[in-house]
Amino acid sequence: MALFKITDIFKSDGDIDDELNSEESYYEAEDPKEESTGPKMILLEPRAFSESQQIADHLKKRNSVVVNLKRVTSDQAKRIIDFLSGCIYAIGGTMQKIGVGIYLCAPKNVNVQGKITEDNSKVEEEKEEPEW
Repeated sequence: MALFKITDIFKSDGDIDDELNSEESYYEAEDPKEESTGPKMILLEPRAFSESQQIADHLKKRNSVVVNLKRVTSDQAKRIIDFLSGCIYAIGGTMQKIGVGIYLCAPKNVNVQGKITEDNSKVEEEKEEPEW
C-alpha cells in the first residue's frame, strides 16, 4: 500500500488527465454528431448477412433493434437470426418476433412487455367453411 502512495506522489497531473481522457473516450459514441441521450430504438433492414455485425454492435451499446428481414433471402434470414440469437444469449437480452420477417432484439437493460401473436383468423375461417 505504501508503494501505491509513493507512485501517486510522483505521478504528474498530465498522467491522471490522460487516464481520465482514455476512459471517457471509451464510453463516447463513435460518431461525434450523435448525442448519447440514453438507449435508442434502431430500425434496420439488412440486405446481406454481413450487416448482422452492425446489429450486434447496436445491441452491445444497449440499444434495442427492430430488424426487418424482408430484403434478404430466406437462407440469409436464417443465418442472421442464428447469429443474432447467439448475440442475444451472450448479452442476456431477448428476441421476439413481431411480424412476418420482423424481429425485436432488446438488450438486458430493456424490459419488453406483452407479446405479439400471429393472426390465425384466416386459418380458422377456412376451417369453419363446410366441405362440399
